[in-house]
Amino acid sequence: MSLESPVRTLDAQVARKIAAGEVIDRPNAVVRELIDNAIDSGAKQITVEITGGGIEKIRVIDDGCGMTKEDLQNCARPHATSKISTEVDLMNLSTLGFRGEALASIAAVARLSITSGGFKMRASITEDHIIESVALTKGTIVQSEGLFENFPARRQFLKRAATEGLMCRNTFIEKAISRPDIAFRFVSDGETKLDLHAGQSLRDRFVDANRYEYDKNLFYEVKSSASGKDPDWSFSVITGEPAVSRSNKKDIFIYVNGRRIQEYSLVQAIEYGGQGFFPNGTYPIALVYISVNPKLVDFNIHPAKKEARFYDISDLHHAISSSVRTFYHNYTYQNFINDKPADEATPTYERHITYKNGPSTSSGTAFHASGTTVSQVHDLRSKYMPSSSRTSYSKPEIPTSSLAEEAMQSFSKEFTAPQEEKSKVQYIGPALGTFLLAQKNNSLYIIDQHAVHERILFDKIMNNQGGRQQLLIPYKIRTESKSQDNQLEKLKERLSQIGFDAEKKEEGYWEITSIPERWTGTEYDFRSLIFVKNVEPEQIIRSIAAMTACKAAVKDGYVLDDETAARLVEQAFTLEDPHCPHGRPIYTVLSREQLFQLVKRT
Repeated sequence: MSLESPVRTLDAQVARKIAAGEVIDRPNAVVRELIDNAIDSGAKQITVEITGGGIEKIRVIDDGCGMTKEDLQNCARPHATSKISTEVDLMNLSTLGFRGEALASIAAVARLSITSGGFKMRASITEDHIIESVALTKGTIVQSEGLFENFPARRQFLKRAATEGLMCRNTFIEKAISRPDIAFRFVSDGETKLDLHAGQSLRDRFVDANRYEYDKNLFYEVKSSASGKDPDWSFSVITGEPAVSRSNKKDIFIYVNGRRIQEYSLVQAIEYGGQGFFPNGTYPIALVYISVNPKLVDFNIHPAKKEARFYDISDLHHAISSSVRTFYHNYTYQNFINDKPADEATPTYERHITYKNGPSTSSGTAFHASGTTVSQVHDLRSKYMPSSSRTSYSKPEIPTSSLAEEAMQSFSKEFTAPQEEKSKVQYIGPALGTFLLAQKNNSLYIIDQHAVHERILFDKIMNNQGGRQQLLIPYKIRTESKSQDNQLEKLKERLSQIGFDAEKKEEGYWEITSIPERWTGTEYDFRSLIFVKNVEPEQIIRSIAAMTACKAAVKDGYVLDDETAARLVEQAFTLEDPHCPHGRPIYTVLSREQLFQLVKRT
């Protein structure tokens, strides 16, 4: 075999093209690398112009520090960079570009020209850093032409110009979002598509750059940081109210030290934080903007810097998930209060919030607006639902789980609605086999009987945690790194609170001696949830509670007797969170005025 195909050194031009293909795979990669360089130059204005989807031409103009003649003579050679000098610098990166591959890679697959400092340099696979004098310009103009024209095997796999242009635009948006202090302009085939001025807030830049159909005032910023004088990380989350949603996770943006990266666990942290608030398979729109000590994150693991490796991501994951969940809890609670008539309402919370002292769901965490404390956050979880929430039904086909049986037997004995609620709520009757109609304070309430019962059962389970079963044969957990050991150590107390008792036997070896009484998973499931999916312990029990409540709750088509239905309606108005565990509202409301408008009555 070796005689027929002997090992030999590749031709320099072929090797250069192959190496370039790892960095520059399509036009938007050129846009990405050139914007990184423009930002690193200290530019305050950056313009990106593309022609023919970026295949024909890409030009990036900045007003940064510029380049000298000596810089131009070396800049497009492999591994030429001004941003690092030793391998130690890789662990303390403060710039977006650092490898010295971008310009060399562009020159290997296109015609590259750079104008700066009164000189113009041309480089390509056929030209080697040709320098000529030109008129003095401020900053730098970098231009790429004829992408892959000397590499037909690569060019034939490019998409149509319109599609490649859209990718260039999306890359431009990703870069523009990270620097609201810089003005960005995007021009495609001579037409300005985006013009973002400098000095915007992170929220406004995020919404403007993506041109969301939602009003900016529906988006909020939540901030937090690690404890200590010099915290290892801090973050801002820009997210919309629960009505601002998408059917997939593509609009969850993760930025670390100014770079957008693909990090499953941090996208998951946003998803977990929004669980119970985004119904029917929808997800938040969110920007997570993280600053991390450069020594604790490594970007040198992907040619295009799209991924990062963290020293320990568990604390950051928990902080993001907890902060987002706390925001949605309080946002939902505030709006529920605001829906109440004036005689029932309690003081509302400031909606534009910042967590200055780290995430917390315990009472006493301060909400701030522009640095000023405006109110205290209540612990919603401790106030969620009376513990005696139960109901009964009139048909024998109702599920016979122990939870449902308990609910059927004891609801009428234990639940008595407050007298003031009884005087205000009038049960009207069932509708369409699914809804219960009620009148309250000159409004008609259409209540989803399954959703309200599911919420009642869910909160009962969540308020009565602690049930656990001892394992005859403990789960044997062998950790794969010191990081996993630290992770279990940090989670040990929280895991115990939900029923998982973890005990460290020796370095790298743990045993789980008990599990929650409703847990139906395996040892493999536990490992996957903790180490792979980074699921918060509270989310594990929440998922179990939501599934149990959904299975036990009254289903569509079940006919309730009037007394039981009336009690269910009364209890619906004692809920502080009017949503089922999966985020669906338990009722919709039509005011007298709205009904008059519907029937054209004045």
